[in-house]
Amino acid sequence: MRTLGDPARLQIVRALADDQERMCNDISKLVGMPNSTCSYHLRLLREAGITRARAAGTQRLISLRRDDLEERFPGLVEVLTR
Repeated sequence: MRTLGDPARLQIVRALADDQERMCNDISKLVGMPNSTCSYHLRLLREAGITRARAAGTQRLISLRRDDLEERFPGLVEVLTR
């Protein structure tokens, strides 16, 4: 939960709330932060179990682990994405 307390990471979670897989570059453009900063925050979100990264060739596609979060914390994703 502490990971979600950072405004930048919360902004990333909201950007991923539409359940689309996105590359880091796309996410950084959506939230308006440099790729290196976005990559750092995405790593923290992945390590906390909030996002997942799927390999697609040389790319990593990032998505929100909505089902896992809903199972552990019912209603959390809805509250975060408002």
